[in-house]
Amino acid sequence: MDRRPGVSVRLKLTLSYAGFLMIAGVLLLGAVWVFLLRYVPDRAMLKNPDDRPDGVFPIRSVLLDVFAPRAAAVLVFLLFFGLLGGWILAGRMLAPLTRITDATRTATKGSLSHRIRLPGRKDEFRELADAFDAMLARLEAHVAEQQRFAANASHELRTPLAVSKALLDVARADPDQDPGEVIDRLHAVNTRAIDLTEALLLLSHADQRSFTRERVDLSLLAEEAIETLLPLAEKRGVTFETSGDITPTLGSHALLLQLTTNLVHNAIVHNLPEQGTVWVDTGARPDTVVLTVENTGEKLTPQQASTLTERFQRGTERVHTDHAGVGLGLAIVKTITHAHDGTLTLTPRPDGGIRITVELPAAASGAG
Repeated sequence: MDRRPGVSVRLKLTLSYAGFLMIAGVLLLGAVWVFLLRYVPDRAMLKNPDDRPDGVFPIRSVLLDVFAPRAAAVLVFLLFFGLLGGWILAGRMLAPLTRITDATRTATKGSLSHRIRLPGRKDEFRELADAFDAMLARLEAHVAEQQRFAANASHELRTPLAVSKALLDVARADPDQDPGEVIDRLHAVNTRAIDLTEALLLLSHADQRSFTRERVDLSLLAEEAIETLLPLAEKRGVTFETSGDITPTLGSHALLLQLTTNLVHNAIVHNLPEQGTVWVDTGARPDTVVLTVENTGEKLTPQQASTLTERFQRGTERVHTDHAGVGLGLAIVKTITHAHDGTLTLTPRPDGGIRITVELPAAASGAG
């Protein structure tokens, strides 16, 4: 925003300091006049002949003639001292603000690695500087994450396009090749590209929090997700064990259903080759509701578990299995959870597999 140039804050503070100092000086001199000079007689009085002949009896007019020039000199000194001292003090007080302004201008140029790190004890300026440093750190991390996401998304989207081009080139070079096989492979590649695009759109929608909040029961969403994915579970030899209570929360029905479905799907796909188990549980706490999904499977370390919510993070065995997804399942779960002001926890099970817990704020009684 373009603004007309104005008086600097330092000059305003300087004039304010000098003005207050002048007012204090005038009040002090006024007090001297009121409480001292008013008691001095305004005319000479008879003197006792026994008094010293060289004595002087002061009168108000004489003292006023002596007092007025010196009072004016004091006021001039106070004005000079107030301007000089106020300029120095204002500069020292505004120095932290200057550093904050410089850091802000640096950030607007795209450099988010700069930090103010204002030394000294806690005060208003240092609180502002610390808050600004924390904001820069979050922005830098967010930008870095978005850059990684853009690079990974570009790579993931380029892969099906490259495969489609290769299939078409092969079909063009070999007219005798079965067109049905090429069409089937192109259909599979195209389906994967569509799934990836829809997942990216869902992530963007959840990140923006552009959804209407309504009362949602996580236990009903869990039942719906299990019913939808039951054929896949039967095909892979996975059984369900469910339990839980009514768990009302406020949020987007579509997004929370996507969250629940992704968790259940992930637990089915990344399970034992046969005779695997998936546990789904919902519970209510005083202020929160909890959805827990855990499964059997290979043993994971805490370090491996912590990386599973990263976007496009897939294990080597996931790429070559059916229903492997696009590497955004748990990333979508994490984004939806944070968009609903919840927490997501991944814990490896001692016997293999993983326990995933989503904790969301509970809906108030009567909320609709």
